[in-house]
Amino acid sequence: MSNKNEETLKFSAEISKVLQLMIHSLYTNKDIFLRELISNASDACDKLRYEGLTNPSLLEGSGEFTVALSTDKNARTLTIADNGIGMSKAEMIANLGTIAKSGTQEFLQRVASSGKKEDSAALIGQFGVGFYSSFMVADKVTVVSTRAGSNEAWQWESSGDGEFTIAPVESAVRGTRITLHLKDGEDQYLDTFRLRHIVQTYSDHISFPITLADEEGKAEAINTASALWMRSKNEITPEQYNEFYHHVAHAPDEPWLTLHNKAEGKVEYTSLMFIPSIKPFDLFHPDRKPRAKLYVRRVFITENAELVPSYLRFLRGVVDSEDLPLNISRETLQHNPLLAKIRESVVKRVLTELKKKAADDEAGYTTFWKNFGPVLKEGLCEGASPKEQILDVCRFYSSASQGEETTSLEGYISRMKPGQEEIYYLTGEKLESLRASPQLEGFAKRGVEVLLLADHVDDFWVNVVHEYKGKKLHSITRADVKLDSLGELPAEDKEQTPPADDASVASLCERMKAVLGEAVREVRATDKLTESAVCLAVGEGGMDFRLERFLIEQKQLATASAKILEINPSHPIIRSLAEKHGDIEDITWILFDQARILEGEAIGDTAAFTRRMQGLLQKTLAA
Repeated sequence: MSNKNEETLKFSAEISKVLQLMIHSLYTNKDIFLRELISNASDACDKLRYEGLTNPSLLEGSGEFTVALSTDKNARTLTIADNGIGMSKAEMIANLGTIAKSGTQEFLQRVASSGKKEDSAALIGQFGVGFYSSFMVADKVTVVSTRAGSNEAWQWESSGDGEFTIAPVESAVRGTRITLHLKDGEDQYLDTFRLRHIVQTYSDHISFPITLADEEGKAEAINTASALWMRSKNEITPEQYNEFYHHVAHAPDEPWLTLHNKAEGKVEYTSLMFIPSIKPFDLFHPDRKPRAKLYVRRVFITENAELVPSYLRFLRGVVDSEDLPLNISRETLQHNPLLAKIRESVVKRVLTELKKKAADDEAGYTTFWKNFGPVLKEGLCEGASPKEQILDVCRFYSSASQGEETTSLEGYISRMKPGQEEIYYLTGEKLESLRASPQLEGFAKRGVEVLLLADHVDDFWVNVVHEYKGKKLHSITRADVKLDSLGELPAEDKEQTPPADDASVASLCERMKAVLGEAVREVRATDKLTESAVCLAVGEGGMDFRLERFLIEQKQLATASAKILEINPSHPIIRSLAEKHGDIEDITWILFDQARILEGEAIGDTAAFTRRMQGLLQKTLAA
């Protein structure tokens, strides 16, 4: 009999698509639906336990926190119930009917474009839609929930067909009860021995008792029900660590690195942190929020305590403090000096372990760096971060590396030329473009290594960090680069391309400056170029090309600053121009526009550029 107060609502378009993916069993192991539901139940208990610290009345009437499993073989149902925080009607609609996450459409496109089931499963796990895995084994799901502090109970029900119903029901039990009406062929999830095995495999670490009722209705706890992070390392198996990672990260991959540490002394806490082996889906979400959970004496407090800085937001795990008060409010956490010390200690520990890992497993560290390097480098832009420690674990492409090979700054310093006192770098859009940049020519000929920085964050941190272990960082786009102190060009290069005489070059610079006027700050000769005729350089006080373009795009700068045009006195074009006493206007502008194109700069007058090029081609063909 239908409830006259029942409402039928449509799933959001995104949920409908996710449900179809789930129903078609993208997970290769269906058992994990139970892990997901138990994790959600555990989170609900954690949330209520915390709220109960300041509002004890919410805890009345339901005894110890428990996650209870029960089956009904006649009805072919499996039920997962908890006495946690529960949900109101509005929360049920919001939590079970929509995905309120940025990037949903991108997520779905990535899943749809993946040709492999395991890839799609990984993406779904990253996105955190574990509740919907219920539809892999059930053709109907019923959820009854009562919010703590409320007398109203609501029932949500769906067959995964694009819509759901919600209606008021009678229930005196606080918390949430999820009943799965199993599909044909899924009776294995009615077998108590199978359920016990699944729980002990995937959810033994849950710190609340997970009970399983036998055929006579007698319930028995089937998990250890102790906080995994408080156990000794030698008592925990790799499988248990992995399953706890799945619980806290809501991700299907295996952790790349597990960091379990008990700190004693002025600050006492236990931490269990994981670095994922794949990028979390929200890694580049604009909020840049860390996801580490704070506990105080095994009581969950919050996931928003900023236990780690945003540049370590890929970390997943828990920190449990013995010293913080249980009734600490989430609002005062940010200004708590003890929490600041814990955060500092955790950061130091993570960076120390990363340095060890980089030394012990170079290939594995390369994978980590590809996933999380750009995020970690964000820490170099933050005022209070341990910049030298971060630089210790950074890896960079360089002009001396091949393919995907990277180098540390220590490695770079060990290969510096005699007399070289600076670490040279070049920033740009793409690694391939950087390797082909004319800015590198003179350095390459002299055997001077240059770091190639192609991540967006690189444009910012190089303006904050100016040296590493006494060696200054220096952009090779700067006009003050002096290569003659780092060695001369090979003899064959000198003989092959002798430069124009100094007087002619000086005169040419003056004539080119007169042609270009305010478009350039200066025209000057350089020893930086060996194969190209010209390049642009940044004068003293100016900012590198890409950072300037970014600030202009963000409306923080009105216009670009005038650059220095550097010319190569040994290049045939420049030598010919130096000897030419007639009109050089068109060629000068073409060379200047060519230099701008190579640096990704916009040409001021594309029509004039085209006209000049056509004129030059006509003269060439007519000659």
